[in-house]
Amino acid sequence: MNHPYLPILILIGIAAVFSALFVVLSRFVGPRKPTPAKLSTYECGVDPEGTARQRFSVHFYLVAIVFILFDIEAIFLYPWAVRYQALSAKAGLLPLIEMALFIAILFLGYFYIWRRGVLDWSKHEERRRMLERTGLDSKKAA
Repeated sequence: MNHPYLPILILIGIAAVFSALFVVLSRFVGPRKPTPAKLSTYECGVDPEGTARQRFSVHFYLVAIVFILFDIEAIFLYPWAVRYQALSAKAGLLPLIEMALFIAILFLGYFYIWRRGVLDWSKHEERRRMLERTGLDSKKAA
C-alpha cells in the first residue's frame, strides 16, 4: 500500500523518536549541578520584580493589541507588492488606488490612537508613580 502521506508520517515518527531520545539522553548524560542562581526565575537578564500575580496596566495590553494590529496589517503589504505588476497589468491603476486607500485608513487609525494618548507612556508612568507615592492602588484611584 503506497499512500501519498506515508513519507510524512515516517518523518514525523523519526522526529518524535529522535526528540524523545535526546531528551532522555540529556537527562542521564548531562551534568547536574543546580545552584540558586540556576534555579531562579530568568526574565531577560533582569531580576524579577513583584509576583507573577501582580496587575498590569490596561495601557500595556492596549499598546500590545495596537502593535499586533498594525503588524498584521503591514504583513498584507508584502504579498500585494510581490503581485503588484501582475495585478496592475490586468486592472490598471485600481490595485494602486486600493492600496493607497488601505494605507490611508491605517494612517487614520494611527493618528486616532496617537491623539487618544495610547502611545504616550509618560502620562501613565506619572500616574503610576503618584499612586505608588500615595499608597493607593488602581481600584481605589479609579
